[in-house]
Amino acid sequence: MIAGTLFEGTRKPIRTWFQAMWYVTSQKYGGNALGLKRVVGFGSYQTAWTWLHKMRRAMVRPGRDLLGGKVEVDETYIGGEEAGVRGRKTDTKAIVVIAVEIHEPYGFGRVRLRRVPDVSGASLVPFVCEMVKPMSEVLTDGWGGYNTLPEYNYIHSKIILSSSGDPAHVLMPGVHRIAALLKRWLLGTHQGSVSKKYLDYYLDEYTFRFNRRTARSRGLLFYRLVEQAVHVEHISRTQIIRG
Repeated sequence: MIAGTLFEGTRKPIRTWFQAMWYVTSQKYGGNALGLKRVVGFGSYQTAWTWLHKMRRAMVRPGRDLLGGKVEVDETYIGGEEAGVRGRKTDTKAIVVIAVEIHEPYGFGRVRLRRVPDVSGASLVPFVCEMVKPMSEVLTDGWGGYNTLPEYNYIHSKIILSSSGDPAHVLMPGVHRIAALLKRWLLGTHQGSVSKKYLDYYLDEYTFRFNRRTARSRGLLFYRLVEQAVHVEHISRTQIIRG
């Protein structure tokens, strides 16, 4: 019955999984492995860490709807200080591309996040194509990595930051707000101890939480996570560790 789901191969009762899922979804800012270990009573930190990553993977719904309308897209950098580095060049930080729906006259819709190896068009354009509906308006800064978007049936609007008297967070408020909240969440809930290798799992959790930020009941988040857990393929601890 549980083959081919998140629970495949588990030696713990499903009730324990539900307890862990409730802990994760009932915390406003999420939980970490130490907290889950204490609440559920795991014998090891490693087990709690593995369960959390499995649950984070289930937070991405297969076949989820694409973003649409007006969508801001930009990159941010996750990691410590890197002396002597300016612009979009980095050797040690993780590059995360952000797409967020912009509602008018104000407000944000859904968000999508992904870690990318670089800021070339070969990395950025496929992200947009996988996350945003064709014929949507995609707002970016003047970076050339997005120049081919019109070839994929997007309305590409460039905001040239250097020629404007307004700061970046005013011209592109959506992506800058998401970037700031993401970094604050990683520092607050996880004390910034998130390696580049496993960052995608944390991005999945942040996306899940942000897109359901208006839910009136934590129980709805729990229900959604349980529902999606039976639609994701099993992944082992070894696969998680290998990245």
